[in-house]
Amino acid sequence: MTGRRPPARVRGGPPGAVEGGRDARGLRFGIAVSRFNEGITDRLLKAAVDVLRAAGVERRHLVIVRVPGAFELPLAAKLLCGSARCDAVICLGAIIRGDTPHFDYIAQAAARGIVDVGLQMERPVIFGVLTTDTVEQAEARAEARGLNRGAEAAETAIEMATLIRRLRADGE
Repeated sequence: MTGRRPPARVRGGPPGAVEGGRDARGLRFGIAVSRFNEGITDRLLKAAVDVLRAAGVERRHLVIVRVPGAFELPLAAKLLCGSARCDAVICLGAIIRGDTPHFDYIAQAAARGIVDVGLQMERPVIFGVLTTDTVEQAEARAEARGLNRGAEAAETAIEMATLIRRLRADGE
């Protein structure tokens, strides 16, 4: 017996299936948040921090960086994965469609960059960037109660970070 806990199995799933958990104690998280549309991104950030703290993340294991806009999120995420040694990084932003194709370029670059960082760094890098047609849609997805994509992004980060930890522990 190795003394290791067996990985969490998927309830009702096939034998050998593994899933992440909701207990984030001992894990380190980074949050990269865009200042553009700050009234919305601040609410996403607050909800994400609330979820992480409720899951057991200590303040000293939480690094928050602010960047000018969503286009800068991938670089900040990469630096958080490397220098801050975060187990997972949450990227938060709000891109709202305007009258020009600028929205499409920024949304696509941010999404692709965030995916690429996660694959390069082999860590969960969560896309918590709103891409909406109107300010009202963005505000609805940043509500303090009910639907808040910042809270959802934090929940996903916890689940993925615990899943990665379990999978790596199995490989030892």
